[in-house]
Amino acid sequence: MIRQSRNLAAVKRAIQTCLRSKVDVTVNLGRNKVLSYRGELSGVYPALFTVRPDDERFLGKTSYSYAEVLSGSVKVKRAE
Repeated sequence: MIRQSRNLAAVKRAIQTCLRSKVDVTVNLGRNKVLSYRGELSGVYPALFTVRPDDERFLGKTSYSYAEVLSGSVKVKRAE
């Protein structure tokens, strides 16, 4: 799991190491709603990163900001 750290640069470096690999993503949607899926970390950009889900229910890519990982609302870990 990408360890929560106290600065944004460390989160960006941790996400960068998972580029082009399978990851498990857990998103806290609030009000006891949690979405979990597996996908490929397909892009890393200065303000956000994108994940291409393996599930057919998702259309296209999903994108998250590094601040969401830092705050704990999105958790990303390398799939095993």
